[in-house]
Amino acid sequence: MSINHAITTTSAEQFRRQGLGMPVTEVDGGPSEGVDRREWMASRGARHRLYLRLAKPVFDMLAAALLLIVLSPLWFGTAVAVIASMGRPVIFSQQRVGRGGKVFRIYKFRTMLADRRRSLTVYSDGDRRVYHKSSRDPRHTRIGLWLRKWSLDELPQLLNVLRGDMSLVGPRPEVVEVVNRYETWQHGRHVVKPGLTGMWQVIARGEGPMHEHASLDLAYVERCSLALDFQILLQTIPTVLGRRPGA
Repeated sequence: MSINHAITTTSAEQFRRQGLGMPVTEVDGGPSEGVDRREWMASRGARHRLYLRLAKPVFDMLAAALLLIVLSPLWFGTAVAVIASMGRPVIFSQQRVGRGGKVFRIYKFRTMLADRRRSLTVYSDGDRRVYHKSSRDPRHTRIGLWLRKWSLDELPQLLNVLRGDMSLVGPRPEVVEVVNRYETWQHGRHVVKPGLTGMWQVIARGEGPMHEHASLDLAYVERCSLALDFQILLQTIPTVLGRRPGA
């Protein structure tokens, strides 16, 4: 069963309960049926130590270095487009929260006017678990929106992968302001390194409430494997190419 099929035919909460060997947990992060999340995650980490601590980082480094070489013409063309439309600087950096709650600087090609930067609007629907970001931001230029549509603004994050801050696959790193609003269960997404792509990205990029976002990330954390990573990477390509204008 593909990731998309699993997600579209069940809720995020149901999907989290269907993984191979995955314990049943509630959406609020509390263990049910006698399952202790911390003990289960510890045992899960032990079983996958070679992958999470050795194979996955090595694969990330080699793949990121290769992609930087292969995509260098695209990198150069994107940089020229940014300079022509917005001037300098070409790269935008921002603090994000990574594995273990460690703060790092993420890199992106700039898509917004430099003199109009301000924090994205974040608000709650009355439920502390549910947060939304503003979906329409007037700071984006036409070129910037085009870069975001095809995820070209994310290319510099290959440098974050080489630095060891990120992985190719994992939960997307959030800004500090959003993480400060997390409930305890949502911090479970910081068990692994953040990624360039992940479950949420191959389903609905940045859409929906934050608690559902975190639920899908926890599903990945609990099921992380080489097979799942390859499946997400393969589905990322048609997901990006299949985006509608303005997506």
